[in-house]
Amino acid sequence: MKRYKDSKSVYAAYGVDTEAALASLAGITVSVHCWQGDDVGGFDSPDALSGGIQTTGNYPGKARTPDELMADIDKAFELIPGKKKLNLHASYAIFDGEKADRDAIKPEHFKKWVDFAKARGIGIDFNPTFFSHPKCDPLTLSSPNEETHRFWVEHGKACVRISQYLAEELGGVVTMNIWTGDGFKDIPADRLGPRMRYKQSIGEILSEPFDFTKVKPCVERKVF
Repeated sequence: MKRYKDSKSVYAAYGVDTEAALASLAGITVSVHCWQGDDVGGFDSPDALSGGIQTTGNYPGKARTPDELMADIDKAFELIPGKKKLNLHASYAIFDGEKADRDAIKPEHFKKWVDFAKARGIGIDFNPTFFSHPKCDPLTLSSPNEETHRFWVEHGKACVRISQYLAEELGGVVTMNIWTGDGFKDIPADRLGPRMRYKQSIGEILSEPFDFTKVKPCVERKVF
């Protein structure tokens, strides 16, 4: 507290009321990524990360099951101040029986996450998972391969339906963030084509019916 009091006086010299700032922050809900608990491993594939994503690796003690990840999330939420909600990736679907591929995942594959959120009085945001899958060629929504393109569009549409389900079950707004690993590190001969295919794919995904007052799709900027 001494350091805070020292900082408080410094900020006050610049006209900043730190108490008012903290009170304002207390009303903002922070969306905490689930993948920080297991390094984006997820539960839909035993394979290593691939398709345009790289993180710190198979660190000791990381969560290996839904129950372990939920326990770790509980501990993290206990230690992190302020209002929080969970940011969930599609690859964290929980299958009780036969697994579904990403173009066929359904709301019921996220029921245990809904139960988890209800028990803690929190909301959930949602992310399609456009990486770490054999159908990254390595492109997804911008792929010129129609089979690849169609698979990932159907995945995006499934995620719209899941986001709508989460919003209805939890009674809050769900932000559905679309990020892909599509892109080139050099200067390709065709920079327009991938952009146009990407735009078309986003349009197809968002043609899936949803209530915009409950589901807020957004797209992270990509450069080709």
